[in-house]
Amino acid sequence: MSDKVSDDVEFAPDTDVEKQKEGVQDGERYERRRASIASGQVKHNKLGWKRLTVCLIVEAIALGSLSMPSAFASLGMVAGVIVTVGIGLIAIYTSYIVGQVRLKHPHIQHYADAVGLMWGRFGYELTSVMFVLFLVLLTGSHVLTGTIAWISIVDKPTLCALIWGVVSAILLYCLALPPTFHEFAILGYIDFVSIITAIFITMVATGVVAAKAAGGLSAVPWSAWPPPDISFAKAFLSLTNIIFAYSFAVCQYSFMAEMHTPEDYVKSIWALGLIEILIYTLTGAIIYAFVGADVKSPAILSGSHTVTRVAFGIALPVIFISGSINTTVVGKYIMGRAFPKSELRYVNTKKGWAIWLVLIAALTLTAWVIAEAVPFFNALLGIISSLFSSGFSFYFPALFWFAIVKEGKWNANRKNIALSVINALVFCIGICILVCGTYASVEDILDSYKTGSVGGSFACSSSSYEG
Repeated sequence: MSDKVSDDVEFAPDTDVEKQKEGVQDGERYERRRASIASGQVKHNKLGWKRLTVCLIVEAIALGSLSMPSAFASLGMVAGVIVTVGIGLIAIYTSYIVGQVRLKHPHIQHYADAVGLMWGRFGYELTSVMFVLFLVLLTGSHVLTGTIAWISIVDKPTLCALIWGVVSAILLYCLALPPTFHEFAILGYIDFVSIITAIFITMVATGVVAAKAAGGLSAVPWSAWPPPDISFAKAFLSLTNIIFAYSFAVCQYSFMAEMHTPEDYVKSIWALGLIEILIYTLTGAIIYAFVGADVKSPAILSGSHTVTRVAFGIALPVIFISGSINTTVVGKYIMGRAFPKSELRYVNTKKGWAIWLVLIAALTLTAWVIAEAVPFFNALLGIISSLFSSGFSFYFPALFWFAIVKEGKWNANRKNIALSVINALVFCIGICILVCGTYASVEDILDSYKTGSVGGSFACSSSSYEG
């Protein structure tokens, strides 16, 4: 009996010690987790308005800016300039509204959160699908653009073009790995210099050719008005090229979530908007005036063979940096949704980095497969842009104003009445882009099949990537 009691007495302290040790270990793990989360929050809260501007420039101003001259050729110089400036001003305004929603509801991390405020869980899930699909397809478009660039630079048409698609996907993967936009913005400076230099080279080269041609610059066949035989579908397709060049609002919430002073976003959208208007208007008008109605898209292809190779070489950074930021945004959205209360979302632990590397690889691979598998991918991207970007940049911000930003009734005062009219017009513009843009893109696909210009899936021939 005494032995048993003795055993019991000796066993009890051991149990208490074990419990104390486990408690200490649990406490240490908890403290480490708290420290990791705190460190992650600090790391993901360093973005200032200047680097926000850079991130928005990376998202918005890509090689698509060199599609402006062909849009001007379809719309005419007058309409091209008016539309470019007008849509730019509207984009600044809708981006302002997007930011106001974030200031009223600081918990918003991505676009779907904002739509969820209006339409509940359904709106959140719907916008999430739109958000992920749109950005993954944008990454895919940069895979194809990169492939075209490499084909032109290397100039070995017998080499299987799929090789360049794989190279492009690998580069997009590597550049998408920085997990914070504060870090990513460093790449943005290289991106901006790249696109400005590529545009400048294209302008100078096409201008020199035009000046040396018979009749000089005055002989270039450009027009102030649209071609008389242009179809509605083709004209609107050109119009959408300008509209989608201003579609930077889709990632704005994702960027603002990392700002240390969110109120400063207004400086960023004004800086970006004015820079875009200046670049797009000058690029479209000058290169169109130098090349004329036969200008290609992107305009880099309108130069000589040597100029095209040099310009594409200079443009490589913008092709891959602007493409990779879409993957980073989607990756951060998925990490935040999958691990909302875990330090893993901040990608500052070994496990977090392992998940991040695999996730970015999966997203990039998906973009590459879709881009190579769909023979009419660019037209498909046009449909998706019409369906989704019309909402992200136009009708959603208008609805935000009515449902979230507006104070008082719509007719409470002159300011509310004026803004109600403006936002109603913006909403109508968005719906028009949704309907007409989708129609024009479908017509483009049908015309491509009629003319036999649709290539094959996973095409090895370099000629499949022309045009």
